[in-house]
Amino acid sequence: MTQIKEVTSLHDIKQFVDLPFRLYKDNKFWIPPMRKDEINLLKPEVNPAFAFCDAKFWTAWQEGKCVGRIGAIINHDYNKKIGRKMGRFSRFEVIDDQEVTNKLFETAENWLKGKGMEAIHGPLGFTNLDNQGLLIDGFDYLPSIASVMHFPYYQKHIENLGFGKENDWVEFRLKIEEVPEKALRLVEIIKKRNNLEVIHFKKKEEMTTYMHDLFHLLNDAFDELPYVAPFSDEMIAYSAKKYLDVLQPKYITVIKKDGKMVAFIIGLPSLSKAMQKAKGKLFPFGFIHLMKAMKRPEVMDLLLTGVDPHLQKMGLPAILISELQRSMIENGVKYVETTGMFEDNLKGATTWKNYDHIQHKRRRCFVKDL
Repeated sequence: MTQIKEVTSLHDIKQFVDLPFRLYKDNKFWIPPMRKDEINLLKPEVNPAFAFCDAKFWTAWQEGKCVGRIGAIINHDYNKKIGRKMGRFSRFEVIDDQEVTNKLFETAENWLKGKGMEAIHGPLGFTNLDNQGLLIDGFDYLPSIASVMHFPYYQKHIENLGFGKENDWVEFRLKIEEVPEKALRLVEIIKKRNNLEVIHFKKKEEMTTYMHDLFHLLNDAFDELPYVAPFSDEMIAYSAKKYLDVLQPKYITVIKKDGKMVAFIIGLPSLSKAMQKAKGKLFPFGFIHLMKAMKRPEVMDLLLTGVDPHLQKMGLPAILISELQRSMIENGVKYVETTGMFEDNLKGATTWKNYDHIQHKRRRCFVKDL
């Protein structure tokens, strides 16, 4: 018999966080998150997203063993933006047992209905920088740390409960080669014609002054995308501090026009294999694996790209990609893993088709009326 337990204490949070470490123990394509980060994410006193989100989390138990987990989140800022009462399910993990899945979702859905929600979608996190989507294709590829890994049976469990497709993200793997002279000349023409200033960084201290503007540009660039609500100043400070520690200045490019940031791109040496070796902990040896991965990467994760929506036709993405590509080639990078883009983003997909590439992963957000 399955019992559902609400996560209320620090001990409960740790049990919630530890479940996927057991479930995916023998899966060579799963990337363990940092346990401490996952624990802090569920603490209202640490995670500023609780200022605009309501959230509850539960675990499922059979014979004294944790066999499943789920979270339910209401992002009030997002609901206000779209004018609908949408609840989110989050961080769903489970053994291959439909009954356990049924009880977890029943619990989450009842809580959301009690809060007046009219529909549920997910998997989604607190914000769009959190985990999003269920992997439905590409189980035999190592994901980036910005992506996800799930068991194939999750999709069937969720669809058996009446969920349907809301949106899909697709991911690409690109082979990096020399930038053609023609492309470089075009980039220079665009820069001069539009009086653009391209900024590169050598030290993390140089990046700090740009982080606030970067997240505000991200708010504008992503405003029309599903599941996105503007970042508050508190969320900006929290996220900037979290990511600044791992970002590498030489893989970040900013474009300014008339003194204002109008575009940026952020690449990060792939930490996937290093995170596997770290096994969810920085100490005593986890940080060593991460530091090694930063030095001479063969694979780069393309974390974030933002362009001022009013300047979409100016060719800024071409400049960003060209500048980052040049830096990657100088440092021996051979492949790039993109983060997910919505499948109807035809302009983005066309950009990647200029490279030797494969579209190897697909994630889905499901939806159901309550």
